[in-house]
Amino acid sequence: MRSIEYIELADKYGAHNYKPLDVILTKGEGVWVYDVDGKKYLDCLSSYSALNQGHVHPKILAALIEQAKKLTLTSRAFRNDQLPLLYKELADLSGYEMSILMNSGSEAVETSLKIARKWAYCVKNIPLDKAEIIVADGNFHGRTITIISFSSERLYKEYFGPLTPGFISVPYGNADAIRRAIHKNTAGILIEPIQGEGGVIIPPKGYLQEIRKICDEHNILFIADEIQTGLGRTGKLFACDHEGVRPDVMILGKALSGGFYPVSAVLSEKSVLGLFIPGEHGSTFGGNPLGVAVTRAALRVISEENLIENTAAQGMYLEENLAEIPGNYIKEVRGKGLLIGVEMKPEAGEARKYCEVLKDRGILAKETHETTIRFAPPLIIDKQTIDWALPIIREVLSTKP
Repeated sequence: MRSIEYIELADKYGAHNYKPLDVILTKGEGVWVYDVDGKKYLDCLSSYSALNQGHVHPKILAALIEQAKKLTLTSRAFRNDQLPLLYKELADLSGYEMSILMNSGSEAVETSLKIARKWAYCVKNIPLDKAEIIVADGNFHGRTITIISFSSERLYKEYFGPLTPGFISVPYGNADAIRRAIHKNTAGILIEPIQGEGGVIIPPKGYLQEIRKICDEHNILFIADEIQTGLGRTGKLFACDHEGVRPDVMILGKALSGGFYPVSAVLSEKSVLGLFIPGEHGSTFGGNPLGVAVTRAALRVISEENLIENTAAQGMYLEENLAEIPGNYIKEVRGKGLLIGVEMKPEAGEARKYCEVLKDRGILAKETHETTIRFAPPLIIDKQTIDWALPIIREVLSTKP
């Protein structure tokens, strides 16, 4: 089938809740993907950072195949021989005492909200059903009913009410606004260390440290959503590590399974996650042996192949070169590691137009919030590949489509 035929099928039979670039991918290998017509592209999105280890990493693939031949699902009615090993490996990696495994990032966020509320009632003694959680304007934590309830994006929630109460939103990057929002029923602060979907928005230096201080002063849980920024994407294991900050609750997903399987996790201490009792929370597929075996392999790849160190070096090189592109149409380049946003000036037009031209030139990137192009290639990318891409990117971003 030709690309146009696939597009026609999708438009006819699929819900129109996405607006993808019109490229039909059929194969991936490392940092490269191929469409049904045989054209090769550099992937500069990494499936929103789910593919930190690159496409179809052979070590993760081997783990998937080996486990799939033995046991794929037990539900949580029974134990399996993979999950306890991952629990221990996550503790050794992160320093947190306990973890709970889910599937999607949204499920992990919901899990963190539930445990934060139970902690508020059982530990902080907030009156039942009165707990509130502070979030930030411009956030993106998922699209469930509860999560969109504290989004500041009208499109996400306009026709999906009634919305869930219990959240207060304040300007991102403003620690004083957080202080003013705190009251006796504040249970937690849920923050992205860098707002990825918001346009790769990086808060002022010291912001995360100030949140940590505020939480300590007021006995509040600091909940960090590192679904997109965690596991090496920013040149550190976690983005919070750039400020030496340790949240009370850490949310992970995406690259946790290297793009092979939906796996997410919430990490915390026993004093928090230990509050869950049987029957309060769970998932048929959460912690299944297939997903866990894949996750264990994906984490080993990050460590064994020094992806964090490579990200720090290649990310700095890429960002510095992007910042040197003539500024006729570029307003700002901002990023950390291999999570980089190029914000275009209003007179440049929509960022999507640039992404479409880049696609035609063999580079796949994606716009966010209409004005920003996000560059987030797999963490295995090397300088030679970046050098191949840079002249194309310079040319495309220097000319109005």
